[in-house]
Amino acid sequence: MNKPYHSELAVEQASAGSNAIPTRSSLVDRLIIVLSFLALYLIWGSTYLAMRIALGSFPPFLMAGLRYLIAGILLYTILRLRGTPRPSRAQWVGAAIAGALLLAGGNGGVAFAEQWVASGLAAVGFAAIPLWTALFLGLMGHWPKRLEWIGLALGFAGVLLLNLENNMWANPLGALALLLGPMCWALGTVLSTRLALPSGLMSSAAEMIIGGSVLLILGLLLNERVHTVPTISALWAMAFLIFCGSLIAFCAYVYLLQCHIRPTIVTSYAYVNPIVAVGLGIGFGGEHITLIGILAMLIILTGVALVSLKKKI
Repeated sequence: MNKPYHSELAVEQASAGSNAIPTRSSLVDRLIIVLSFLALYLIWGSTYLAMRIALGSFPPFLMAGLRYLIAGILLYTILRLRGTPRPSRAQWVGAAIAGALLLAGGNGGVAFAEQWVASGLAAVGFAAIPLWTALFLGLMGHWPKRLEWIGLALGFAGVLLLNLENNMWANPLGALALLLGPMCWALGTVLSTRLALPSGLMSSAAEMIIGGSVLLILGLLLNERVHTVPTISALWAMAFLIFCGSLIAFCAYVYLLQCHIRPTIVTSYAYVNPIVAVGLGIGFGGEHITLIGILAMLIILTGVALVSLKKKI
């Protein structure tokens, strides 16, 4: 987990002009990386609507805490039964830092904001993650290259354009959560490449257990309670968040970071998620999109493409 970003990657070797014939192993690695990105783009884009539905029966921090704690315990149990070693004390400390920032600060922030902010707009707010990631990387000595800056600027411009039809600052608490949440997630992403973390899926399990526990404690301290029997739709939404949003997508996210793909590329999902979230709002929430919205999405995708062209810091 502590190798520099210029570490060799199967997916980057092939794109760097190598004439070697890809091996079966490298092809499998690239396929897993592609599927991991698809999980981030599509599944995480749909979790915004799922969280909105779950909030109909669960308060925000308890909802997020239950989601990650259940997923983390399930994954940890499976891994231990398969013989995966327990994390060391130093690795638990690293998982605590990453889990608190990514899940308690980042995901807890979006869950809190969605009490007042529409799911698609929440996804728009979190599209600033790549910009904060680039800033934190720069402060650590890895400023983006020129083409990447152009892509980041285009992506952010598309997000602002997409937000023209909405008033993000109508509720100050929701707006503040959408400001601090992406900052926490971006900082957790950058630090995850430098912390002592367990290898493989055990890192995801440890981070979800710690992050989920922090969220539950926070919810209890804020006197959150489930006052009524959850609806069927809320329970289905929670099941989707646990198994798809956490066990599949979050594990894919941690896997990509462990592959030493640059965080600014990994966090490009934040530009695509608003497109998925808005699309689901149109298809299932009776929302509409104008020509401005379509133009904004095209600009966002162009920005993501430019960011992805740069393979090395």
